[in-house]
Amino acid sequence: MNCVLLGERHHGLGEGIRGLLELSFNAVFMVADETSLIEGAARLQPRLVVVDLAFAGGDLPRLVEALRTQAPRTKVLLLSSHDESAVASTAMAAGVDGFVLKRLVAGDLLVAIDSIFSGDRYVSPGVTV
Repeated sequence: MNCVLLGERHHGLGEGIRGLLELSFNAVFMVADETSLIEGAARLQPRLVVVDLAFAGGDLPRLVEALRTQAPRTKVLLLSSHDESAVASTAMAAGVDGFVLKRLVAGDLLVAIDSIFSGDRYVSPGVTV
């Protein structure tokens, strides 16, 4: 199934992101906590997980490893409100396929998805890694 798993705690933002994702995927499943995200990845084996940095609880490498263990072929796209280069560098070192700033999500999300499914890694413009 051509599906995506979206991990976002802010309902309004999540619904907006869901609308964008529905342009490219047959199904979008939303979760609001880390446990549901990991379980959903295991059960659904989505093509893509789009997840808020807040889900990492300060340990992004652990979260990415858990997702990769449960769904090894799934791409991981991280959303963040933090545009510091250290945050983006940590995300990329943890193994995410893309890093999108929440304030740029309307313009960057679909570009990022196209990029990572073409085999490239993506970081929102203006963020240095």
